[in-house]
Amino acid sequence: MATGHLPILIVGDVHGDLERLFTALKPYPAAQWHTVFLGDLVDYGFFGVGALRYARDRPNTTVILGNHEVAMLWALRDPSRAGWWMSIGGQQHDLEELRRDQALQAWMLDRPALVRLPDRTLAQHCGHDGYSRWLDRNHSDSDPVAAINERVGALLKGHGEAELWDVLSATNSFDQYPLRLQQWLQATDCRRTVFGHTPHRNNKPEVYHEGRAINFDGGFSRRHKKHTRSSPVGASVAPLDVLS
Repeated sequence: MATGHLPILIVGDVHGDLERLFTALKPYPAAQWHTVFLGDLVDYGFFGVGALRYARDRPNTTVILGNHEVAMLWALRDPSRAGWWMSIGGQQHDLEELRRDQALQAWMLDRPALVRLPDRTLAQHCGHDGYSRWLDRNHSDSDPVAAINERVGALLKGHGEAELWDVLSATNSFDQYPLRLQQWLQATDCRRTVFGHTPHRNNKPEVYHEGRAINFDGGFSRRHKKHTRSSPVGASVAPLDVLS
């Protein structure tokens, strides 16, 4: 479905708090917004699979891959990883529900790591440039975002979860390294990037370097260890245009 004419709504890390997600999205009807989820819909909260299904089925919606989706798929493929996954917030009932839902598994395996939005905003899970390891330095990729997503898809389907985890779980760094940010934006032909993954402490999405990088992880999930009473929904869920 075409979404280029719709204003963009960004949703940071949900981490299984489906009830709070419903509340956060009430002011933003699906038909009127292009909703972009920045990954990590699962773990910590009790309704990770429910959050995945909701995001998948919401009209005019894009969902990108987070490190916790990678960890969950890894535990699904390799049961010896289940204990580790549970130690980072995984819910056993979610894993069993995912195991029974082949269609949802296939959908997760097709999630992109990066999305270039129509206004040349780059949506990614982590605020760092580690994704660049999947660019071929010896060839000029006509579309670097597509090339990275192709490599990510191959890793997801080819037992490459360890490499994906290393990149997607790295701490955000764009707030501290503006030169690396600028080089990454140039490499991907984008003018700014939005991401989540590392919670900030602001009451709205945290903006760095004159709007070229914006963090949408405001500690949304009430089950996350970094959630506080001062973590409003607007720190993680907000229209992109008001931050331009």
